[in-house]
Amino acid sequence: MPGSPIHLVQRFFDVLGSKPLTADERLSIDKLLGAEMAIAFFEQGNADQRHGYVAAEHVRRHAPDRQDLQQAAALHDVGKRHARLGIIGRSVASVLILMGMPLSDRMAIYRDHGPRAAAELERLGAPQLVIDFARHHHGERPSSISRDDWSLLQLADQPAKAQKSSDSQISSQER
Repeated sequence: MPGSPIHLVQRFFDVLGSKPLTADERLSIDKLLGAEMAIAFFEQGNADQRHGYVAAEHVRRHAPDRQDLQQAAALHDVGKRHARLGIIGRSVASVLILMGMPLSDRMAIYRDHGPRAAAELERLGAPQLVIDFARHHHGERPSSISRDDWSLLQLADQPAKAQKSSDSQISSQER
């Protein structure tokens, strides 16, 4: 299931403005994920790589010792790449999903990217938390993920602008 209409609009503009990862960012992802999972990550388009990287960095800032949470943030959307939809196709699919309309095969793959990613990550030997977050990130928190971990991962999955706003609120609360 896609996010709210506001989330989708913010994500659309994030995708439009996304830049390829730098060499240092790619190295950081390689180090975080290891060879097998990094292949799946780098098979994504630039916008999805950027989103995964930003999500993982958000988690790293708040949980620097939790590699599993960082991996979950980086990899949760790897199933989207199998749909082979561009920004317009994804936008149309998201609207059709929200309206409960019929989907093409590729749009159905896009809709089901979470379970598809989870199955792939399981084959790659990812930690259970990574698999569970990929499977459920658009749904309800599974009992295998703590409320605090879930909240952090959900926040990391927000568009970059929403993350910055949330980080500012957290900083002002800590003062």
